[in-house]
Amino acid sequence: MKKCISVILFAIVFFITNDSNANVAPIVRATGNQKYCPKANQKIVTDITIVDPDDTGTDAFYIQISSGYIFGEDELKLSGSHTTITSDWNTSTGKLKLYSPTGIIIPYIDFITAIKEVEFYTSSSSQTGSRTFSINIGDANYLPSTDHYYLFISNLGIRWNDAKVAAEASTYYGLKGYLTTITSTDEAIFVGKQAAGTGWIGGSDEGNESVWKWVTGPEKGTVFWNGLVNGSTPNFAFWNTNEPNQYGGIPENFAHITAPGVGIQGSWNDLPEAGETSGSYQPKGYIVEYGGMPGDPIIEISTTTSITMQAKPSLKADEVICSQTALTTTFNFPEGVLDWYTDATGIVKIATGNTFTTPILTQKTTYYYDFGCPERIPFSIDVIAIPTITSLNNPITLCGASDVNLEADASAGTVNWYSSMTSTKIEATGAKVTIPTIKQSGTYYAEAVDRGCSSLKRTPIDITIHPLPNVSDEEIIICQGKSIPITAGVANMNYLWSTGEKTQTIFTNGSKNYSVIVTSPSPENCSKTKNITIVENTVPKITEIIVTEFNALIVTNGIGDFEYSIDGKNYQDSPIFNFEKGGLYTAYVRDKNKCGKDSQRFVIISIPKFFTPNNDGFNDFWTVKNIEVYHTFKIDIFNRYGKLITQLNITNKQWDGTLNGKTLPSDDYWYVAKIDESIPIKKGHFSLKR
Repeated sequence: MKKCISVILFAIVFFITNDSNANVAPIVRATGNQKYCPKANQKIVTDITIVDPDDTGTDAFYIQISSGYIFGEDELKLSGSHTTITSDWNTSTGKLKLYSPTGIIIPYIDFITAIKEVEFYTSSSSQTGSRTFSINIGDANYLPSTDHYYLFISNLGIRWNDAKVAAEASTYYGLKGYLTTITSTDEAIFVGKQAAGTGWIGGSDEGNESVWKWVTGPEKGTVFWNGLVNGSTPNFAFWNTNEPNQYGGIPENFAHITAPGVGIQGSWNDLPEAGETSGSYQPKGYIVEYGGMPGDPIIEISTTTSITMQAKPSLKADEVICSQTALTTTFNFPEGVLDWYTDATGIVKIATGNTFTTPILTQKTTYYYDFGCPERIPFSIDVIAIPTITSLNNPITLCGASDVNLEADASAGTVNWYSSMTSTKIEATGAKVTIPTIKQSGTYYAEAVDRGCSSLKRTPIDITIHPLPNVSDEEIIICQGKSIPITAGVANMNYLWSTGEKTQTIFTNGSKNYSVIVTSPSPENCSKTKNITIVENTVPKITEIIVTEFNALIVTNGIGDFEYSIDGKNYQDSPIFNFEKGGLYTAYVRDKNKCGKDSQRFVIISIPKFFTPNNDGFNDFWTVKNIEVYHTFKIDIFNRYGKLITQLNITNKQWDGTLNGKTLPSDDYWYVAKIDESIPIKKGHFSLKR
């Protein structure tokens, strides 16, 4: 049954194509390579001619955007009134069909008039590149880059070999047909994306598995792919993702344009000869290519024109300049040269070029530039008036180093402050600012600034710094109970003491703290306060002398700056003394400011911490070194229970660790030493170790 259908199809195709071949092919020529201005309705030809020696008309013309077509943005439409012709725009193929609404043959002269009224439009204002338009007699799509024609033949379920036979049996105005061979990206996009449907193409690896060749047309025998999914091409291939794949283990030896919605639009997949019986991988037909075969006639049934997108200059923000200045600005427009005007419709140019310089401006001005399209683009320059300083707090007089508050009002904007008339360093910004710690007289300068525009000159503000009276706080030491004179310290000033007195010098009255405000005479009238603290030194008193073997520390109380001595002649700041031998000494202390002195006797003796009465010649006796200088000394020794063991004196100066001739055990023992009537009793303990 399938073979019968194929034979009938072949006969129909052969009859149709050979019938059309009986006519002499017309010659179609057009002109009109033009520039396209954004959002314009641009006619695609400037002129077109149709020469046909044996016919005066035809049933249809086809105008297709054969390169650069942007789906959803680009459009062709027939403008004007044409009673014999209607139009049909196909967004999928980018093709406009002109034909009779009643199905009759339309004279060529009517088609010429209509084609001259066909307009291109794109909704994008940022398009670049170009568009090529193919103007054809006949339904086949014409691709200028190959000079071939392409026609999709719908035939649901047709087998690849039947499609090959049918394609090769057809002709188009004398051109021999074949299953299309696709050898470039341009051709792949045109055939795959702008064809009326999907179907078989002329590639196969049937003769040598995984070596794909074109087996039809002029490229017959050319290898275009080696391997499966991860293979490579020696020239060009456009397989869909994960193709070719020999899916399901069934030999898939024939190339097919993938159905819409399956992977990459217009790409290829491999299928068995019959494809599938339904769904996306059921063949919907085949694509016949005409042109390039040996013996093909030279025909001109198609013509092309093109338009180049006229790019706008790079958009530039409006400029802001200062009054009484000119502006030079450059526009990025490598496609051409700009013309400049003072209004949107005027005919007198004021300048030509992509760099434009204005005259000196004093107010906001708008210019217009022409880039070769009907619209002119406005370019505005906002002119800022030069600001001025209207007032400031000049002069400023201050007493002593201090923070300075500068104030100035500007007619617009803000204020910059400088330390000199020519300095480029901005010290502060604002109508009211504080400059910290100004130490000497000088001048600051105010400059009004508004959006980068500054006043033509700087306005000075003078700062005068008067010195403060040269006084400083003071601490005075006096002896307790005495009154002394105290002074403000500088002459020829005005004085006000905390006591209410107004003289340079006053006497203390027992208070610990005094202050005096010292004010310089007019016109300065600068004041500074001097604080005087009174420190009263008292008579020193020795409270204790701490003796540690041959060292003594003199402890005193009282307020003052004291010095110390043990001979009453040689004094030192340290209360610590070192001795080479024991004996009776006198400690002295006195105030350096002669507020009094004190003295006290003390003794230097060495009381051992332990002794070892084991007859080894070392520490066999407990004895107090240097005690013999005090002939009246007495030292009582007790055990831990308070029992008197022995008493040492000038005649019995050491203890051997016995009681009544009996050896006492190792233990701690206590002593009470009375050295002299004038020296306090000393108490302590020591250890007996055996």
